[in-house]
Amino acid sequence: MPKKLHGKKYLEAQKNIDSAKKYQIEEAFTLLEKVAFAKFDETVEVAFSLGVDPKHADQMVRGAIALPHGTGKTARVLVLAKGEKAKEAAAAGADFVGAEDLIEKITGGWMDFDKAIATPDMMGLTAKVAKILGPRGLMPNPKLGTVTFDVAKAVKEQKQGKIEYRTEKTGIVQVGIGKKSFGAVKLKENFSALLAVIVRAKPATSKGTYMKNITISATMSPGIAIDPGVANAKAE
Repeated sequence: MPKKLHGKKYLEAQKNIDSAKKYQIEEAFTLLEKVAFAKFDETVEVAFSLGVDPKHADQMVRGAIALPHGTGKTARVLVLAKGEKAKEAAAAGADFVGAEDLIEKITGGWMDFDKAIATPDMMGLTAKVAKILGPRGLMPNPKLGTVTFDVAKAVKEQKQGKIEYRTEKTGIVQVGIGKKSFGAVKLKENFSALLAVIVRAKPATSKGTYMKNITISATMSPGIAIDPGVANAKAE
């Protein structure tokens, strides 16, 4: 988790957390409600520290999941498609639909979207902006379900809060799983769904302890450590 400013409220919240303890899942999310002190609706994040080496392609943990309760954010979805598929995308609620016209706008610096989807026949055209979209995590990818002819399904999933996850250089997967206003039950259900796919994604080449640490926090709150024992038992 990134470092946060240690103001008075932060330090007061920290007193409620036993830094030497690894909490059970339900206990952790109940505690999070008590220590998330900001007046705005904070984003709740989880960080998984994995026993993998992302430098090796066969140990990269990456994928996507539509969380049971979404993320609390409405994504602006761009679809690169033509003909009937463009019509399907628009009908499904895509914010921007097009082909060469959108590629030209992106090349010119326009980036007012959060997710990008493309039909397979558009990938040759999409490659022209790969160096722009790739570093931002926006390049359509068949493994993530964002290169598909079923554009209506893809658009709806992205609108409903489908999230992508991938290991960073340090072996950490960090993603938002909802808003503080969701409450402990919905946040726990989102977390559990994500945890399950991370466990299933364990690379065959990963040796030793897979799930080293799990931490949850709200935007301004201290982190709360969750016991990774159950996850490791399932990963065996």
